[in-house]
Amino acid sequence: MGEKYEKMKAIRDEVIALTGGLADFRRENKYHAVLGEGSHDAKIMFVGEAPGKNEAEQGRPFCGAAGKLLDKLLESVGIPRADVYITNIVKDRPPSNRDPLPSEIELYAPFLDRQIEIIQPKCIATLGRFSMEYIMRKFGLSFELEPISKAHGKLYEAEAPWGGTLKIAPQYHPAAAIYNQSLIETLKKDFQILKTI
Repeated sequence: MGEKYEKMKAIRDEVIALTGGLADFRRENKYHAVLGEGSHDAKIMFVGEAPGKNEAEQGRPFCGAAGKLLDKLLESVGIPRADVYITNIVKDRPPSNRDPLPSEIELYAPFLDRQIEIIQPKCIATLGRFSMEYIMRKFGLSFELEPISKAHGKLYEAEAPWGGTLKIAPQYHPAAAIYNQSLIETLKKDFQILKTI
């Protein structure tokens, strides 16, 4: 199946074997860990925060209402979902869809780091503020950090550890637009930037 597939499988096996905290919550509820899906050669990688209930039940990222909106946004810029890679920082669902805790981000982030290394995308589109903060810090852009209300729709450049330039495109989380319809137009406009990648 190839080296990338094997490396991704190793990450999956390690996440599934975790114990304590969210991993125990996963087992108690017969949920799945949500590793990510899409092309291992994707130019654009989407990183959300953590899976919700639908995602944990199906083991797929962005498969509920927010996922349907993400699909529409991708369609609006002519990018097939199969061509991108979609994942979250935290791979297990936090109870009651609460925000992930700093300790949970710390535990799961190394898995995301390895996924980024395997895929080596040209652009990481972050979905939501937790993802934006983590990715911007990881790639040495702490000094550029600002609230997502200001950062969305911009394109930041960082040095990619595998060589060349990595673009970071902070976006609102699609779930935010479900509660605030006026954000849908903003998201559509912000997604236009991904056409340039």
